[in-house]
Amino acid sequence: MIRFILLQNRQGKTRLAKYYVPLEESEKHKVEYEVHRLVVNRDAKFTNFVEFRTHKVIYRRYAGLFFSVCVDITDNELAYLECIHLFVEILDHFFSNVCELDLVFNFHKVYLILDEFILAGELQETSKRAIIERMSELEKLE
Repeated sequence: MIRFILLQNRQGKTRLAKYYVPLEESEKHKVEYEVHRLVVNRDAKFTNFVEFRTHKVIYRRYAGLFFSVCVDITDNELAYLECIHLFVEILDHFFSNVCELDLVFNFHKVYLILDEFILAGELQETSKRAIIERMSELEKLE
């Protein structure tokens, strides 16, 4: 199960945070700080999986953004690495060459995209085409 998803820039500014387990606001800030310290200083020659408390953080860096997913220790790391890549591909398609400013000014759409394929901390849809079609339908309604 996914515990939380974080999108952070190199400076540690959180651009998106989605929690699937209840945490206090102060604990959320502490987690964001710790995860950023954990992934930003990690050498590129190491794997993109790192133990974090009693869970695992799977992360990937795209340009200046770190996409981090915290999951249970028994979950498949490669599946979540592909989940991150799928999310980035969908963002790239939806915003045509996504950048950090797209995430800042269209955060509601980013959360909508995330909710289309992750529900209650579990992957629900893995088809890029299906997600993009659903997003197109939602765009027509606006």
